[in-house]
Amino acid sequence: MESLLFQATLYLGAIVLAVPIATRLGLGSVLGYLLIGIAIGPVLGLVGAEMDNLRHVAEFGVVMMLFLIGLELEPRVLWSMRDKLIGLGGLQITITLALVTAAALVFGQTWQAALAMGMIFSLSSTAIVLQTLSEKKLMNTPGGRSTFSVLLMQDIAVIPMLALMPFLAVAGAHGAGEEAHGGHGTVSLIAGLPAWGVTLVTLGAVLGTIFAGHYLVRPLFRYVQSARLRELNTAMALVIVAGIASLMLMVGLSPALGTFLAGVVLANSEFRHELESSIQPFKGLLLGLFFITVGAGMDFSIVREAPVLVPVYVVGLVMIKVAVLYGLAVAFRLDRDNRWLFTLGLAQAGEFGFVLSAFAASQNILPAAVANMSTLVIALSMLITPALFILHELMVRWQSGGAGGERPDHDHIEEKHPVIVAGMGRFGQTVNRLLTMTGHRTTVIDHDLKAVQRLRRLGFKAYYGDLTRPELLASAGIETAEVLVVCLGDPAATEQLVSYARRIRPDLHIIARARDRVHAFELYRAGADETVRELFDSALNAGRYALEKTGLTTVEAENAVTTFYEFERAALRDLAKVWKPGVPIEENADYVAMSRQLNADLETAFAEAPLHEASPRSHAAPDSPADVFAEGGPENRS
Repeated sequence: MESLLFQATLYLGAIVLAVPIATRLGLGSVLGYLLIGIAIGPVLGLVGAEMDNLRHVAEFGVVMMLFLIGLELEPRVLWSMRDKLIGLGGLQITITLALVTAAALVFGQTWQAALAMGMIFSLSSTAIVLQTLSEKKLMNTPGGRSTFSVLLMQDIAVIPMLALMPFLAVAGAHGAGEEAHGGHGTVSLIAGLPAWGVTLVTLGAVLGTIFAGHYLVRPLFRYVQSARLRELNTAMALVIVAGIASLMLMVGLSPALGTFLAGVVLANSEFRHELESSIQPFKGLLLGLFFITVGAGMDFSIVREAPVLVPVYVVGLVMIKVAVLYGLAVAFRLDRDNRWLFTLGLAQAGEFGFVLSAFAASQNILPAAVANMSTLVIALSMLITPALFILHELMVRWQSGGAGGERPDHDHIEEKHPVIVAGMGRFGQTVNRLLTMTGHRTTVIDHDLKAVQRLRRLGFKAYYGDLTRPELLASAGIETAEVLVVCLGDPAATEQLVSYARRIRPDLHIIARARDRVHAFELYRAGADETVRELFDSALNAGRYALEKTGLTTVEAENAVTTFYEFERAALRDLAKVWKPGVPIEENADYVAMSRQLNADLETAFAEAPLHEASPRSHAAPDSPADVFAEGGPENRS
């Protein structure tokens, strides 16, 4: 017990003290964890034989990370990003893998080891790069979005890489793999089975995971939530991850593969955000512990033995990746600044390289010395990542005088009001001004710090924060609010907020800003009571002006617009009932039939009612078929 408490105090104390320092220095949490491990391991020698057992526990953090990555990968989102995922991301992985494999063969490695090294070094650091892009407010730039696409493709590629590794194993690998994965009393479901039996059991486990995700998790979560105890939700999330990981080990598959698959299956579940918030703290601590064990296990005697070779490997790796990334940036027509952001941001190796390296060593694919060298090269390339981003900033300042800034944590919300306005861009400001001028009190929150500061200088009370975070939504008074007006410019964030707010407050009236017609359908499906398309009302006003200039009186033009508006609003709800997610509307037979009928009804209504007597009707029809069939319609263009 004393030893356990000492180790817990040592690791947790080191995390609490050192990670904030690393973050403030711009190094990021991952590098902070690595430096902690280096300090308490090779430098101070405070860790001993318990490190191997601790690493087995910490590897569960990697399993949780892949589960969370799977939760983020909705099929609809993946399909919309297919060009950059397959084109940009796929080419980066393939070309880098081929070049690193060729270089390893030149240095005398076997083809199995060379291919494994190609996989390991083709990846970049998701944790460091995304954190840095967010801190520097570069995520929404073309370079930032391209970087995210490549990182997402790399995270997806880890799964087939882990699945392929055992097939590269040389003699004796299976015993090592069983020792690495099954040496803790794991029951095997495939021991002694013939090859066809192993295939059937393995396939059954995968199909069982998909079936459970679709049909068992939802009723179980509803049962657990009936107790209204948050700790049970956390326990349920851990049971899902631990149970699937254990099942995968029993059938000889990677636990990361199973939990990733489960995450993808549950990505469209109404409990997705609950799973994320429950797993996130455990994932963060265990993943941090994993990086600490990696740092503590690094063998710096390699540097003493090969003081020239190690820097050559690190620089060579960075140069290979820079050449590949810059070529792809040019081919995909990124501009100069974004080209260098994309290139320098992804030039390091990544944290999944540690996972693949350890797995390859356990399978006897990489000799111990090569695995140690690979781990050292990965860590050193990650350590120079801040310098690469600083180089990018210097280049941008030299070219255009750009500067950066820091963003504080979210504000403390002091008071709660019946109306919450999320987002204070041009859309949200108009909504808020109308509400406040009519005597209503609002709680205004925006994720743009400069916008909040500008509103405060103008005399408006506004708070800084990201309302897609459940804890901030709670502090804003979601439990007692009467109306939530979602004015965010990000369609995905809008849908996430609407879905979460509807789940925790079924009686809340939600009004949401929609990018276009399809986005409005998605928001109705997520739980919005009312949707307002960004450019629809302004387009009607433009049409009214045109009608007045073609001979209609002001009253006649106004009545025509009112009739069209009421028909269109009702039609949107009718069409939402037959809309199918992921199916283009022009290929949805029910949608096409209904839109044609509603359009005919609208023509009839205008023909039967003189414009000077026109009034809103209860039935509905959409705008022209060209607008209905456009993906997002003309209102999506500004």
